[in-house]
Amino acid sequence: MSKFEDNPFSDPTIDNPFADPSVQQVARSTNNATRGLEDYNPFDGQQNVNQATPQQQQPAQPAIMQAVSPPASSQYTRPAQQASAPPPNFTTADFQELKRRQEELERKAEELARREAELRAGSAGRHNNWPPLPGFCPIQPCFYQDINVDIPLEFQRIVRHLYHLWMFYALVLALNIVGGMSILFSGGGFTTFGLSILYFVLFTPFSFVCWYRPIYKAFRSDSSFNFMVFFFIFLFQIIITVVQSIGFSDGGSCGLITSISQFKTNIAVGIITLMVTIGFITCVVADVMLLAKVHRIYRSTGASLAKAQAEFTTEILRNQHVQTAASDAAAAAVNAQLAGANRY
Repeated sequence: MSKFEDNPFSDPTIDNPFADPSVQQVARSTNNATRGLEDYNPFDGQQNVNQATPQQQQPAQPAIMQAVSPPASSQYTRPAQQASAPPPNFTTADFQELKRRQEELERKAEELARREAELRAGSAGRHNNWPPLPGFCPIQPCFYQDINVDIPLEFQRIVRHLYHLWMFYALVLALNIVGGMSILFSGGGFTTFGLSILYFVLFTPFSFVCWYRPIYKAFRSDSSFNFMVFFFIFLFQIIITVVQSIGFSDGGSCGLITSISQFKTNIAVGIITLMVTIGFITCVVADVMLLAKVHRIYRSTGASLAKAQAEFTTEILRNQHVQTAASDAAAAAVNAQLAGANRY
């Protein structure tokens, strides 16, 4: 057995493979790694704690999702913009005002939609609706009138006032007939009663056609010519109403002079004629106020006399009757010239 226990590399004549530097370096590194494993003690908790990294020091916990409770109202902080803005404080009055404005906007939207639908229908879809006569009446309406459709929103109020003024004037003329009848029954003569009927028959339709319809068309189409017609005729309307409110004797109107004279003979007749006088005076005041208001609107629209003349010329040239008369006159002149040339 001694021959197996001898070191075969003890002989210096034989090359020792472990004497190679590269092999010795690998052996040293292996000894270091082995030494680290030999020094490791799994039962030494203190050493493991000292040598563990910060991530390894935390005890492992199972991955369990935990419910997160919402923060308390006291711990909640609003953003800077929301915290700085004060909360709106709406009162009952503010709510009513908003509701009223909303209703007004809805009403205007409905009016605009109705007007747009009416305009789309065109003139073919429109039928004369004034005066509002029953279907069995042999006389049919002569005009088409719809303030909500034809007149712009900013001018509807003034047009309605003018229409109500015309109706009030017609009512006063009807009361003037009653006053003339009372004078007739009291023995004052037939003149006032007869002329009051004539005034009602003449002035009621003429006032509608001569000054109300022009101002209606003026606001409908922004026509300077119709404005001029209204101003010219409405001035005579004011003069006639002033004369009727004075009430000259046997003048056909129960004005101030007539009512004073009737108080001397019959108090009841005097009261009736005084009511008619108050109606005429009210018409005069309303005429002046509305005339001033219409004139102010007319000046604000930039209308002028030159524009009215241009519109008048255009309307005249567009008139079918004028065109027919002009063509007939031109044809007659040409025929006359041809007849004279053939004669020679």
